[in-house]
Amino acid sequence: MKTPQEINQTVVTEFFLLGFQGSQHLRIFLSCLLLVIYTGAIGGNLLIILLVSISKNLQTPMYFLLTQLSINDIFLTTDVVPNMLHILLNNGGTIAFNDCISQLYFFGATEASECLILTVMSYDRYVAVCNPLRYSSIMTSGHCMQFAIMCWVLGFSIVLIYVITTSMLTFCEPNVIDHFFCDYVPLLEKACSDTFIVEIQVTVLSVPLVILPSIIIIVLYASIIVTILRIPSNIDRKKAFSTCSSHLVVVCIFYWTIFTVYVFPTRGQTLIVIHMDYDVENQEMRACVPSRWTIPLLLSL
Repeated sequence: MKTPQEINQTVVTEFFLLGFQGSQHLRIFLSCLLLVIYTGAIGGNLLIILLVSISKNLQTPMYFLLTQLSINDIFLTTDVVPNMLHILLNNGGTIAFNDCISQLYFFGATEASECLILTVMSYDRYVAVCNPLRYSSIMTSGHCMQFAIMCWVLGFSIVLIYVITTSMLTFCEPNVIDHFFCDYVPLLEKACSDTFIVEIQVTVLSVPLVILPSIIIIVLYASIIVTILRIPSNIDRKKAFSTCSSHLVVVCIFYWTIFTVYVFPTRGQTLIVIHMDYDVENQEMRACVPSRWTIPLLLSL
C-alpha cells in the first residue's frame, strides 16, 4: 500500500501561482498601477539607452555602464511583470513547468548580472574619485566592453548551475505556489525530493555573485569616502560625493534585498520586484533630454 507522500508524488507539469488574493476592485487597481510603473520603467530605460547612444556628451564609461544596467532592468522586469499582471487580473494563473524554470533562470541570471554590473560601476566611481589622473587610461572603451561582457556571461552561466539542478527535482501536489512568479524559495518549498544539493549550490554560488561583490563595493566606497573627506574645498567635496551618492543608494537597497531574501531567507518571505534604476537626474542627462521626454525618464528611477 502506498503512503500518502508516495501518492502525492505525481509528476507536476504546471504550477498555479496564487498572486495577490483580494477583492476584484483592489486587484484591478494594483494591475493598473503596476502597468503604469512597468510602462514608465521600460520607456525610461529605453530613453536612457537612446540618449547615451546618440549624445556625445554621454559617451563616458559611467553612462555606458548605465546603459547595461538599463538593458538588464528591461530584461528583469519583462521576465516578471507581464505574467504578474495576468495573475493579478485573473486572481491567479497557471504556468507550465518549463516556463516556470525558464522564468526562474532569467530572473536569477539578470539579478546576478546586476550584482556584477553594480560592482563594476563602483570600481568606475572609485577610479574617478581616488585616481582621476589615470581614469581615462584605466576605464577605456575597450576595458568597459570587456567588463560588460564578463558581467553578462558570468551572470547567465553561473546561475544555470542551480537552475538545472532545480529542474531535476521532483515536485508534488498540491502544485500551488503562493507567489507572483516562479522564484527560488517558493519553488523549493513545493519540492518533495531532497533539496540539499540545490541549497548548497545556491549558498556556494552566492559567494562570487553576492558576497564577494558586496565586500568589494564596501572596500571601494570606504576608500571613496576617505578620499572625499580629504578634499579641502567644500564645493569640490560636495561635487565628488554627488557623483557617487545615487549609485550608493541603489547598491544598498539592492544588496539588502538580495541578502534578506536569498542569502539568509526566512520562510514565507517573498520578493516583489519593482526595480529602482540608477539616478540619472543630473545636469549632463537633463541637458540631453527634451522637455517632453522627462516624464518617462523620471518614471524609470
